[in-house]
Amino acid sequence: MSGMTIRVLLADDQEMVRAAFRMIIDSQPDMRVVAQAADGTEAVDQARELRPDVCLLDIRMPRLDGLEATRLLAGPGVPDPLNVLIATTFDLDEYVYRALRNGACGFLLKDGAPGLLTEAVRAAAAGNSLISPSVTVRLLAQMAPHRHGPSPSEARPDRTAGGGGQDALTEPLTQRELDVVRRVARGRTNEEVAADLYVTLSTVKTHLGNVQRKLAARNRVEIAAWAWENGICQDGQD
Repeated sequence: MSGMTIRVLLADDQEMVRAAFRMIIDSQPDMRVVAQAADGTEAVDQARELRPDVCLLDIRMPRLDGLEATRLLAGPGVPDPLNVLIATTFDLDEYVYRALRNGACGFLLKDGAPGLLTEAVRAAAAGNSLISPSVTVRLLAQMAPHRHGPSPSEARPDRTAGGGGQDALTEPLTQRELDVVRRVARGRTNEEVAADLYVTLSTVKTHLGNVQRKLAARNRVEIAAWAWENGICQDGQD
């Protein structure tokens, strides 16, 4: 995205929240808000028409909630998915988990620092994820043993990731790839993984690329979800 302006769509039923997010985003030299929506139906319509680089969606919205809007814009079967970020008060972990399974590339707390918002927008625009490591670990560790939403195989029947662990994979992960996955699932950055394993950053990126291909995962959030769902984090020590 270097040298380009990141186009952002905001969707939240609270006007004050939209105004605050717009002020933060428009203050950045490399991004601007191109559309705003007060409900999920309007957000989906505008997103499909404008094709913004990033859609920043609330979960609780009238007419169509952010979970369903995310599925329509970025979920399984969408031929050209958009980058969706979820902004939430995080009062219901299950909602956030399901949003990620529906294709969201990350989520933010509404009361988080402005800098995290702009970093997350840039990451999403580049096809990456930015989620607070501590929140990632808490969410995935909590939801994996007793989630109430659909299983990954039910939510994404055309993908290998989710359910069944190593035995369900056409091409199992190597031991080193599992070492990387465990650390990613516990919120480590690529730099921290490289330091832990005494390898270069490019080596970590190569392993992650192989893992994404084998799991049919779009980002490190889905990799972490697969690890927690299948007990991979308990299979070895960090």
